[in-house]
Amino acid sequence: MDNNNNNQNENQNQNENQNENQNQNQNQNENQNENEMKNLKNSISKQDFVKLEYFEFFLSSSILIDRPKKVFANKDQELEQIKLENENLKREIEKMKLVIKGIELKQNFHQFSDSEIIKDNEYVNKLKEWINDNNFFSKMRKGYSAKREGFDSENWHNKCDDKGKTLVIIKTTDNFIFGGFTQIGWTTDKSKWDSLSKKEESGYIIDPNAFIFSLRNDKGNRKPDKFSVKQYENEYKNAIYYESDKGPTFGGYNGLHDISLESDLQPGGSNFGDSYNLPNGIRYGTNEAENYLAGSPDEWVVDELETYFI
Repeated sequence: MDNNNNNQNENQNQNENQNENQNQNQNQNENQNENEMKNLKNSISKQDFVKLEYFEFFLSSSILIDRPKKVFANKDQELEQIKLENENLKREIEKMKLVIKGIELKQNFHQFSDSEIIKDNEYVNKLKEWINDNNFFSKMRKGYSAKREGFDSENWHNKCDDKGKTLVIIKTTDNFIFGGFTQIGWTTDKSKWDSLSKKEESGYIIDPNAFIFSLRNDKGNRKPDKFSVKQYENEYKNAIYYESDKGPTFGGYNGLHDISLESDLQPGGSNFGDSYNLPNGIRYGTNEAENYLAGSPDEWVVDELETYFI
């Protein structure tokens, strides 16, 4: 009889210990979830929620409210309540993560909200990485659209000259997407050419920080990439070219350019590799080089041209 009582007492003690351990584990999980929720909440400003119409969700978040401690009749009841609250908190955390993801996407696409070309978050992240200038990237705006302002180099110069840092994005009718970035920008004011350029050729400008890029090349199955200006014996090659009856023109010499657009912004030309570095394994003058950016050296047609500056 005494042995039976002892066994019952031992079993009861073991059950109580198990319940206590479960309670401790649940409390630890609850604390972890609450800490994660607090970190998520703190990573977002109230202004973001107001702007994105999530303010009501922000205020209703249960983590913002100190929940009173409840008194339970027994440990099992308390354990069930803790489990329920944990599940609710986990669901709330997942909602908050989705909200944060939405905010990040919206913030990234803010500069390209009305773009006809940039529709992929990967492209936004690549451009942001390559330009590496948060001030420019956050303040830039679309100052020119060929579809909006017309396919005309005079219109382009009127809108885009003397803007300093400038981003040009081109989409062809064959869905190639490419372009370039310069920290100097374009001007048809010849008095500025000599002061900016170290070259004798009028209109050619040196910009060590300029680059051209390819975002989409389905035919070549290429990934997004950027290409810097070539350098020979501590001297950089021509980065951009000014001419009143041409659209945005990158690189080149004696009429041949890495990217060029004529007076009506059609057709486009590409002598890729003249002033800008080619991808590894591709040689200048080959079909692979000439077709890399637009699928053709001189037969591609612009579907849209967008230009961004502050």
